[in-house]
Amino acid sequence: MAGKLSIVENSSEVARAGAEQFISRAKESIDDHGSFFVALSGGSTPVAMYKLLASDEHRGKVDWNNVLFFWSDERCVPPDHPDSNYGSARQHLLQPLGITEDRVFRMKGELPPEEAAREYEEIVKKAVPGDPPRFDMIFLGLGDDAHTASLFPETDALHVTDRLVVHNYVPKLNTYRITFTSTLINAAASVVFLVSGEGKAEALKSVLEGEQNPTKYPAQMVNPTSGALLWVVDRAAASLLSGTQ
Repeated sequence: MAGKLSIVENSSEVARAGAEQFISRAKESIDDHGSFFVALSGGSTPVAMYKLLASDEHRGKVDWNNVLFFWSDERCVPPDHPDSNYGSARQHLLQPLGITEDRVFRMKGELPPEEAAREYEEIVKKAVPGDPPRFDMIFLGLGDDAHTASLFPETDALHVTDRLVVHNYVPKLNTYRITFTSTLINAAASVVFLVSGEGKAEALKSVLEGEQNPTKYPAQMVNPTSGALLWVVDRAAASLLSGTQ
């Protein structure tokens, strides 16, 4: 298995561990180079993490003026759509903290998918240091089909190595998504998966302990070239892993 595995009690603890990772890495990054470049993900677990970070308990632990927000993937919807990953973060994190727009770099899901992907790639290249750009932290989730970001099984984006952001058609959803490629994800200094729920147990076991087949299990593609990889999972999600029964 690539990376480190941390098993916590439940989904609330997954969110808390994610918030703690965010706070710790933000402090390290800001102390080191003055900014914290973070890419967020969609899903219910990140929302719980956002609420914690914006809470009175934690909001004072981060120098928010030096955090720059990006997204690892986005649905092809307007920013005010209920399915927008950006919209979810805006509601539960950015607005409660009063984050100004100059520190928020969203994928424009309302544009034609290819245009949105190419525009976002240029934004990332200009805003994030490194070649390829090196995020301080990227948060990811895991789908019950073992997809991560919008890298879905058997889709074209899995085979792209010369791009940082692409549009990806997902046949089973009959829609396009905009997503980081594995090239950009694996350039990060730290990647954190947040995974909770019994419905993710089979996918998690396949990714961590199954055959190496990234086309079938795209999350297996995530293995930072010179960074840290952490899986934070709850007991329900980990229930099928060896040694956890």
